[in-house]
Amino acid sequence: MAAWVHKRTLKQNVLHILPWLIAGLLLLWVLRRVPLQASWQTLRGLSGIQIGSLVLLNFLILVTLNGRWWLILRGQGYKVPFFTLFGYRLAAFGLSYFTPGPQFGGEPLQVYLVEKEHNTPRPTAIAAVTLDKVLELILNFTFLLVGIVVILQSRLLGVVGRETAVIPLLLLAIPLGFLLAIWFDWQPISKTMRLGEQIALWKRQPAWQKAYQDGRMAAYAAEIEAHQFCHQSPHMFLLALFVSLVGWLLMIAEFWLMILFLGLQLSMVQLVIALTAARITFLLLLPGGIGVFEAGQVFAFGALGLNPAIGISASLLIRGRDVILGVIGLWWGSRYLTSKK
Repeated sequence: MAAWVHKRTLKQNVLHILPWLIAGLLLLWVLRRVPLQASWQTLRGLSGIQIGSLVLLNFLILVTLNGRWWLILRGQGYKVPFFTLFGYRLAAFGLSYFTPGPQFGGEPLQVYLVEKEHNTPRPTAIAAVTLDKVLELILNFTFLLVGIVVILQSRLLGVVGRETAVIPLLLLAIPLGFLLAIWFDWQPISKTMRLGEQIALWKRQPAWQKAYQDGRMAAYAAEIEAHQFCHQSPHMFLLALFVSLVGWLLMIAEFWLMILFLGLQLSMVQLVIALTAARITFLLLLPGGIGVFEAGQVFAFGALGLNPAIGISASLLIRGRDVILGVIGLWWGSRYLTSKK
């Protein structure tokens, strides 16, 4: 028994260390390819006006992302102050950013804060956060699909089978399929969970069975809320989708402007390829895509025949921005929660 526990603990430790080991190796590879001094010299060329422009543009992006959630809640009948919600979203971003995985983790905090601080029923809060995330994923995976198609058409990676495009297509099918299921009131989550109630394990663990059933009922109630929102407030749904699209266009503009300020004007194809490489890295199981993000930019810029030092400079700017936002979010969230005790 002791040997089994030791083996399991060792395996867990390896799984915890492995992502950081991979990140470290990738960062070493990046430093071997591009001297940090070259990137630092590129960054030093930025003026205060240029940095201020990027900060302003990023703030507008954050406003649009928060606006999507705010509109969904308003469509459900809950008028939460915009910048209060902005603080909640920033706190959730901090939690997601520093959590291993593809930018998930802060959603339960969003649900908790809206439910606790604004007397929003839990199913409504869950439905709002879920729809917000679904719209985000639809646009993310749509861009990823477009980016993969552009890469295949450009033959940047040599002869690569068109079946490569199936991966982002399948990823896009998940949120789209979920949204369609919600629209037609098929209750995809709760019905799937109902099948899980047949597992024999529950009979030996009544407490677990009750928790599972409570979770299924919460999912069912949230699905009903989401279905009602889509049918009773379609204008709000479309407005939230439009705001999401504006946010994505601003993100594309921000990346293009950042590279321009660093001394390089990208064509539309180059822009899509470089940004696709950046988005792919955040799907991997590393906190904030650390190491993979930087390596992806070096590879993308090198494959395009561009100066990889500019790719590293851009990744350092983005990394610094996201870390600052994440730390501010965690600080604000911890202070807010502490003050409420």
